[in-house]
Amino acid sequence: MNNKDIADIPVAVTIDRPRERKPKPPWLKVTLPTGEGYRKIKSLIGEHKLNTVCESAACPNRGECWSHDTATLMILGNVCTRSCGFCNIITGKPTELDLDEPRRVADAVEIMQLRYVVITSVNRDELKDGGASVWAATIEAVRERCPQTKIEVLIPDFCGERDALGTVLEAGPDVLNHNMETIERLYLRVRPQAKYRRSLDLLQYAKTRGFTTKSGFMVGLGETDGEVLKLLRDMREAEIDLVTIGQYMQPTLDHLPVEDWITPETFEYYREQGMAMGFKNVFSGPLVRSSYHAEEQSWKATGG
Repeated sequence: MNNKDIADIPVAVTIDRPRERKPKPPWLKVTLPTGEGYRKIKSLIGEHKLNTVCESAACPNRGECWSHDTATLMILGNVCTRSCGFCNIITGKPTELDLDEPRRVADAVEIMQLRYVVITSVNRDELKDGGASVWAATIEAVRERCPQTKIEVLIPDFCGERDALGTVLEAGPDVLNHNMETIERLYLRVRPQAKYRRSLDLLQYAKTRGFTTKSGFMVGLGETDGEVLKLLRDMREAEIDLVTIGQYMQPTLDHLPVEDWITPETFEYYREQGMAMGFKNVFSGPLVRSSYHAEEQSWKATGG
């Protein structure tokens, strides 16, 4: 990679946070994970030594998704080189690069007989290509083993390196997903090593290459309705096809606090506004996450 500027270098971010959480409203209650499907997926993940964003990021939907034989697999380890204020994944310096991971991911997809798989990763800014070669190897391994399976990739920004992004695109995923995460004003606080325009440019470039593109963001971090609508307009200008909008929920007391609990009615308003702007689908709700019902969203963009 080229020399990174100072904004690209992972740093520890100290944020003054209250040592208590706002109680959740009733529409955010979720059932505890259970059932045969849940146990099967959990066992499979352990057997193949795989990481999932479902567990690493403490996703509230993992019980529902695993019970329906779906999971978002996470490659390149479970230690991230960035220090986003909202994320429950461990921040630090990764100690290894597992080159056998693509094979194990393909094994798991084959055993689960998935029609649709979402693959994501931590940021690996210490690697020359940001891990793009492992991304490509994983896509190719799944494609070879399970040619009927559709592949959605939820990728990092690769510090804006176009060659690294090109490596992933050349492997031929079906959907290219990269999350904006929040409005532009809150980037320094929420995503201190990311850049708002860099993420938009990544998505727009993927669209120029002919890919179905997708992005998501959280609300409840102190943004206004006007700022949410501006973000949606910027995403539409970047020709993003699919959008997910969900409620931010504070993973631990060491993470950013929830500023607002957004009502289901407001989420519906965001959905309506987004659809009116021309997105192929806007999936908006308190418990929506970027890979939640991903196959259903893909149908909206591709027709199957």
